[in-house]
Amino acid sequence: MSKKKLIFIYPKLYTFIHTEIKLLSDEFDLISITQNWESKILLPFNLIRQVVFLVINIRKVDTILISFGGYWSFFPALLGNILGKKVAIVVHGTDCVSFPEINYGNLRSSLMRYFIKKSYQWASIILPVSESLVYTENNYYCDQILRFGYMHHFNNINTPYKVIPNGLILSDWEIPYVEKEKNTFVTVMTYDQAERKGADLIIDIAKSLTNCTFYIAGTISIQAVEELPENVKCLGSLTPFELRDLYRKTQFYLQLSNFEGFGVAICEAMLCECIPIVSNVNYLPTIVAETGFVLKKRSVTLLEILINKALTSDLEQLGKDARTRIIENFSVDNRQLLLITELTAK
Repeated sequence: MSKKKLIFIYPKLYTFIHTEIKLLSDEFDLISITQNWESKILLPFNLIRQVVFLVINIRKVDTILISFGGYWSFFPALLGNILGKKVAIVVHGTDCVSFPEINYGNLRSSLMRYFIKKSYQWASIILPVSESLVYTENNYYCDQILRFGYMHHFNNINTPYKVIPNGLILSDWEIPYVEKEKNTFVTVMTYDQAERKGADLIIDIAKSLTNCTFYIAGTISIQAVEELPENVKCLGSLTPFELRDLYRKTQFYLQLSNFEGFGVAICEAMLCECIPIVSNVNYLPTIVAETGFVLKKRSVTLLEILINKALTSDLEQLGKDARTRIIENFSVDNRQLLLITELTAK
């Protein structure tokens, strides 16, 4: 029996998009086009090329799946709506937020905001990876309560939604035991993510906790920081295997983001028995549950208290609990079942 065809639209081949392709391919023959949506100069050409792609292929399918709202979601949602196709948009984070204080969120751009809003209105269903992308509020970043989520920014979106959390391929994280290096912490960020990921807190806490080592994967330097403390090690870009080996030997994972749509990296680290220490934003406390520690406010003083508490905890048991938490709640099998069920529903 031949598989149904599915148009899958995405802005870039991120690692988790590769995972998505694997899980969708069991049920569908995927029809995709890879384009460089990061270039504003190429935007008109990308839109024209995409429309041609859609005209050629859209009648072959019943369903269009789009990852992230953005320029790339506009015409698939519009044409799918006109032709009566099911259009599902997976929202991940940046497509649901305007956070000018940290220069983050696609909704800061009026043009991008318009494209995203119309895409969500035309869609058949929205599939956020966490409830916090629909609506959330917190006062972690400052004393003022900040509100995020597409329901906050677009108060007239009536499109139904269903939360389907991200999932990890557990077999990729079946790893042999390695003794953890004491007092070690790891976080993952790129050079331009420093403000959103809380790099300032990591640097400040490293100056106080000189007996600890802080690894930062993904960049060789921190934006706007000329000199790092000696116990902060920027490792640059790592392969998935190198990153896995780093998680294996490290005791704690720091996710001190000011905004985080989901947090795939923290799930990966927890599968390697890293104990999570996270900021009290979005879905992070839900991922961690009782297996780690939550920083309630963006404060170095509070972070130092929390880390000292963490260092004196039952680290071996917490590490095992962290791994079990991800296995039981965030497997790719669970996401695959929920996603395919939704995409094949009438």
